[in-house]
Amino acid sequence: MSDFLSPFWSVYVTVIVLVGIFACGLLLWVTSKYKDTGAHAESTGHVWDEDIVEMNNPLPLWWVGLFIITIIFGLGYLYLYPGLGSNAGQLGWSSRGAYEQEKTAADQALTPIYSKFDAMAIQDVAKDPQAVAIGNRLFMNNCSQCHGSDAMGSKGFPNLTDHDWLHGGLPENIQETITKGRVGMMPPMAQAVGSEEDVKNVAQYVLSLSNSKHDAGLARQGQAKFQQVCAACHGADGKGNTVIGSANLTDNIWLHGVGEQAIVAMIVNGKVNQMPAQENRLTASQIRMLTAYVWGLSNAGATHSAD
Repeated sequence: MSDFLSPFWSVYVTVIVLVGIFACGLLLWVTSKYKDTGAHAESTGHVWDEDIVEMNNPLPLWWVGLFIITIIFGLGYLYLYPGLGSNAGQLGWSSRGAYEQEKTAADQALTPIYSKFDAMAIQDVAKDPQAVAIGNRLFMNNCSQCHGSDAMGSKGFPNLTDHDWLHGGLPENIQETITKGRVGMMPPMAQAVGSEEDVKNVAQYVLSLSNSKHDAGLARQGQAKFQQVCAACHGADGKGNTVIGSANLTDNIWLHGVGEQAIVAMIVNGKVNQMPAQENRLTASQIRMLTAYVWGLSNAGATHSAD
């Protein structure tokens, strides 16, 4: 990847662009040397239907004029705008800068709409039909790609409509998650647990915590290892810890798959999940509106359905 960040590529693009423009100018100069000599004009040697001869006549003046205008326009454009490698152009324009200007203008235009809800408690915002409709649009545009349009998630992506929260389901917890993002990590623990048999026994004990289908005898054998190795994060009772984002293993909600095989894979391989921070994409008011919408999804009766 570092090869594409080398200054060589900037020089390469600059040379290719300028050589292309120079070649166009050279072509015009070369073709201008041909003169129309009437009946004695030079033939290209191509003949069709026995008597239709292609003559090597000069280019029409209107065509030459358009060609020259194109070259002048191209040079002017490259002087004002980016196009010659890393050169930013005299106007300093960039697609990112244009996007930021449009985003700022849009945010300013929406400020009066959001200001109405900024002074309200998030629980009250979640009950307002207009706020719910706005929150729904924000969710669809920014969150549904991972959590689904129904917010019920999928394997590896949390369901936001239940009461299972890795980092807590209070409005302030949700707002912090949206703003700063989260990085969840389950380290590989097979070596700490012990043998392959020990890993399977722990997996059976984890299944027993939620009364999932399990082998009771193997679960009893895995309990001690769980308390020694896993309880530090998931708690002695297996109910997790929202401070560090460790999962509750007793509620029969499985983010990365259920069953012995899925749990063994988690113990052996670990898992890293990331919720990207939105503070650089959304305004504080938008994040607050989105927080109210997401909080309302798991609090029945708190919101009105959006159209």
